[in-house]
Amino acid sequence: MSASGMELAVKRLIRFDGAGALKAYCDLAVGEAFLIKGLRVLEGKNGLFVSMPREQGKDQRWYDSVVAMTKEARQAVGRVVLDAYHQHLGPDHDGSPPAAPDVD
Repeated sequence: MSASGMELAVKRLIRFDGAGALKAYCDLAVGEAFLIKGLRVLEGKNGLFVSMPREQGKDQRWYDSVVAMTKEARQAVGRVVLDAYHQHLGPDHDGSPPAAPDVD
């Protein structure tokens, strides 16, 4: 997927199982130039969404450390990350743990 001519690709995705809102962390490559580390896939009131990496300030508030400059770039990042997340789950994932393999 590309945003404004830059190719976007998820380089690492770590999925979390459980009832919490955090579903995965991932690292996103922007072309061959940058690697954005620490994007998060979260479950919100309206479904899954992607949150940019954040840092806690001296005032104890959280601030995004990476900001998409356009709506289109933000949407492209969300699409690429969520597509990778769904591919990581597999086509028949229903939220339950994977079945144990058959042993003959």
